[in-house]
Amino acid sequence: MTRIAVIGAGITGVTTAYALRKQGYDVTVLERHRYPAMETSFANGGQLSACNAEVWNNMATVIKGLKWMTRRNAPLLFNPTPGWHKYSWIYEFLRAIPDYQANTVETVRLAIAARDNLYQWAADEDIDFNVEKRGILHVYHSRHGYESGLKVSELLKQGGLERTAVGNDEIHAIEPALQGTYYGGFFTPSDATGDIHKYTRGLAAACERQGVQFMQDIDVRDIGRDGAGFRIAASSVVPGGAGDVQTLQADAVVICAGTGSRRLAAMLGDRVNIYPVKGYSITVNMDDEASQAAAPWVSLLDEEAKIVTSRLGADRLRVAGTAEYNGYNKDIRADRVQPLIDWTRRQFTLVDTARVVPWAGLRPMMPNMMPQVRPGRQPGVFYNTGHGHLGWTLSAMTAQLVTDLVQGSIRVS
Repeated sequence: MTRIAVIGAGITGVTTAYALRKQGYDVTVLERHRYPAMETSFANGGQLSACNAEVWNNMATVIKGLKWMTRRNAPLLFNPTPGWHKYSWIYEFLRAIPDYQANTVETVRLAIAARDNLYQWAADEDIDFNVEKRGILHVYHSRHGYESGLKVSELLKQGGLERTAVGNDEIHAIEPALQGTYYGGFFTPSDATGDIHKYTRGLAAACERQGVQFMQDIDVRDIGRDGAGFRIAASSVVPGGAGDVQTLQADAVVICAGTGSRRLAAMLGDRVNIYPVKGYSITVNMDDEASQAAAPWVSLLDEEAKIVTSRLGADRLRVAGTAEYNGYNKDIRADRVQPLIDWTRRQFTLVDTARVVPWAGLRPMMPNMMPQVRPGRQPGVFYNTGHGHLGWTLSAMTAQLVTDLVQGSIRVS
């Protein structure tokens, strides 16, 4: 049987393995962690959000970023320490500004197309992932922010997404738990939320039931040609382990390794200019009924604070935000977590924040903010990576797209 090696067991790698297996391929997934979904797919904002499809390549974002550089608690933090990778990425980011509108519209279309696959796979495999199909509510504190949102709504509409403008009274009717007064907002009823970690682990278990092999706790050291196929060398990452090199023969390779994709692409002679953009989240464990009653069920996005919320069952609230350009650094900084806690306390005063779990993960960002779903230079090499802040939202569609590419060049045997 034709063997496909998928490198990476986050949401993108697992959905890719699932889609390939459904088409009859013999699939092996290689992952450096002991379990799937242990990095960026562990505790993100939890939104399945076509309404967040706007790419970041516009002058307004650049100007905000420059202003925020002097604030340690700003939504965006940029470490100016020189580095070729960082500054080459920024240069390409600026060059992509003319494509802002076209890329936003295309991202919306991908996000909408992904929904059917994602929900169908969850239903087929009986995956409980705390899904809430209550929509996403964007709120604005100022007229200027709201008017910027109106322009974004026009692009989202071009991509096929409808979201409704709402005033302060409607905002509170949609989510009564919200406190404060808002200039206005937008509501997207077709969007949803859930626990990405539970979804990915559930789909990985389904893959195993269907015969997908997972090789875990290993780091890919080399990928080389071996006749018509590939020889992949990997070694154990277990502390104190022997570090023995394992090898895998494959007819094709699909790179789905998030921020690690750049290194792997270089082994194959390709350039995939992914930069790691750190995001933070907190999970508020609500152990008392008063907190559970005071927390929102509708997913929120405070546009000016750049903070999102997702309700994960009765007793958990996920609050996430910030973007940090600081290299491959996953340290959890207290001064970046505290604004999330403070925001939660201001918005939902009766929610107990005594038991909060912080987390940080690295979003794999391409300069143009578009996922890389394409073949490599060598026959049999494919990429499904670089999804940035929309990995879960886009994954079920990009998995199908890369599977179509594989089918177009490699037959199942």
